[in-house]
Amino acid sequence: MAAALSRALKLPGKKGSELGEYDPLTQADSEDESEEDDLVLNYPRNGLGRDSCLGAGSSKLRGSRSGRLVGTPEDEAQEDEEEEEEDEWRERLPSKSRQDRDNVKGMQHWAHRDSGRERMGEDRRGSGSMGGAGLGVPSGDAEEKRMRVKMAVRSAVFLVPVFCATVVVLLYAFLIPCQKGELEKKLQWEKALGDAGGVTPPALALWDVDGDSVEDVFLGVTAWTNDTHITQGNKIYSAVAVSAVGGHVLWRKVMQESVMYIQCGLRHNSPPSDVCLLISKSIIMAVNGTTGKKLWSVLLKNIESQAVLLPDLQGDSVPDLLVATLPADETLDLSLTLISGQTGAILGRPVPFNLTAQGKLIGPLLHETQQGAYYILFGLGNVEAISLRDIYIRATDKTPISQVLRRKDVSWEGLQKANSSSFIHIYRGSERVEYLLPLVAGFGSNHNSLDSVSNLNASRSDWVLVYGSSKLSVLKQRDLHKEWTFTTPSIHSQPAPGHFNSDGVLDLFIQHSANGVMKVQIIDGANGHHLWTADFVCPHLVLGTSAISTSTGQSVFLFWASEPIKTQRNVTKTTMSPGVAAAEPLIRKLFLLHPVYPTILLELSSTTDTAVTSAVSYQEHLKDATYITVSSRPTPDSEPSARIVKSMSLKGAIGKGRIVRLGESSNPGPVKPGAFEVNKFFRHLSFKRQ
Repeated sequence: MAAALSRALKLPGKKGSELGEYDPLTQADSEDESEEDDLVLNYPRNGLGRDSCLGAGSSKLRGSRSGRLVGTPEDEAQEDEEEEEEDEWRERLPSKSRQDRDNVKGMQHWAHRDSGRERMGEDRRGSGSMGGAGLGVPSGDAEEKRMRVKMAVRSAVFLVPVFCATVVVLLYAFLIPCQKGELEKKLQWEKALGDAGGVTPPALALWDVDGDSVEDVFLGVTAWTNDTHITQGNKIYSAVAVSAVGGHVLWRKVMQESVMYIQCGLRHNSPPSDVCLLISKSIIMAVNGTTGKKLWSVLLKNIESQAVLLPDLQGDSVPDLLVATLPADETLDLSLTLISGQTGAILGRPVPFNLTAQGKLIGPLLHETQQGAYYILFGLGNVEAISLRDIYIRATDKTPISQVLRRKDVSWEGLQKANSSSFIHIYRGSERVEYLLPLVAGFGSNHNSLDSVSNLNASRSDWVLVYGSSKLSVLKQRDLHKEWTFTTPSIHSQPAPGHFNSDGVLDLFIQHSANGVMKVQIIDGANGHHLWTADFVCPHLVLGTSAISTSTGQSVFLFWASEPIKTQRNVTKTTMSPGVAAAEPLIRKLFLLHPVYPTILLELSSTTDTAVTSAVSYQEHLKDATYITVSSRPTPDSEPSARIVKSMSLKGAIGKGRIVRLGESSNPGPVKPGAFEVNKFFRHLSFKRQ
């Protein structure tokens, strides 16, 4: 190539006339010159010959190529000489005239065409490009169009995924948060349903029946009416299903008696549906949870307990039920009745038990031992256990056909033989039992729903035992021995299990009131030691605490109280006289406690209403929880108090919550956390189902 350039620049008059004019359409290039032509192709990369049009020196270029093709000795010697002068040519090139530079451009254009034809073998395109300046343009346009199409395809392949990813990011950044925000607003609602009817807690249950993945609210309602034909005493009783999103009524079912319990989650196979049980004093009615349509009902007398979900006893693939009946006449015995979950038919007859002790009804509860044997725990003041197999045989006089009733636990059978009776004594003593509940996180949040998942952990757990009104113990189910015992003043509400420390063992939140002061405590579930305590002005409420699991692995505790008492000396100052208390309504506050900040409470809301019961519903897709309260609200003109149902998103309430600092120890310790740090922690808090 260097030789060709040298001939074009230094020997403009040499055309090789003795061989005739060189015709690029008929004369083929020599294969010996391929390396030189390849070298020519590299010059445009160095910034030379970017003009694709032929210059004025094109005829000289053709003459030089014809001379080259002859391959005479003189030409070969001249090429060697010209190669030695290549460095000199490179230095002289910038000072060439414009015509010489045009000659270089034309030469490079033709050399580029020739080299491309030699390497790729595209004769048709090569011949078109070698036919002169006028014939080369159409081929260049086609090549340029192909390159443009290729670049457009490459650009589309790159830009389409980028565009799709951008759309997805925008959806997550704007649209989905807006939808979550709208849903959070719809979870905040308040609705009046009937009359309060005193401070007796109404029936309350949570279950999703409208398919929106949010647990709906079921409530027993009492209302006054002027129609004496509907119900006795000018009262109408009903069970109402309320949508958790918006608070509108889904359905209403009129009952003949006041509804004591509502339980949902029983599954029917034909047709597949969620079933809710409406339990009053003398009737158990099963209704379709979505429509409220009656499925079956059974008449009993003196029903005293909720329904216990049992394993399938008949082989119809539907769990069966058990309820306790206790006549008002104390001379009659407590009875346990088995009921078919499919049809509502009574299985056999009620099984009576002669219990000598008297007191509050405990249970019945289902317990599954480590060997898979089933027992029923119940009692009056004391706690007894009896095999479910024995109950079935005594009720039906038949040998059980279900495999679950044929299993036995040797250790529990030994306890039964040691007592020389059909009972296994879980607890017997001079002090009556007040509470017996499974040691399970979140127990009670769904109010003993009838789904198998919720009941599985509860039926295999240890138990929390409260007896003598002031003693708290944990019973180990493997040997019925007390793990530890904690003595405290009288406990006024059911303990709430939750994780306060990080040892993985459930701790217990308890509260008791005396002399206008409410004391709340958290007891270590591993050893019964004291973990946390605080004093408050008594809110005059008997309402249990809710323990809710969080993403940190620990639990938050929600409880109602009045103003906190920071020092014992302030108790007399905060206690109001009866006249002042009657004149000024008592403000009750909902507090949230997290173990990370034990000296700080978050006040979520305050009201003068009297809350009588509450429940917690989890929103898995929002990582949130709603706190449902049923309250009694005074009305003017001496009318009956209204029953108010209120739903509150915990994340929304936390964002508007007020920090309340408790009395801190005078001992030196870590620096007191600031408001910004505390607010940031609570606002990033998320909730989950245990």
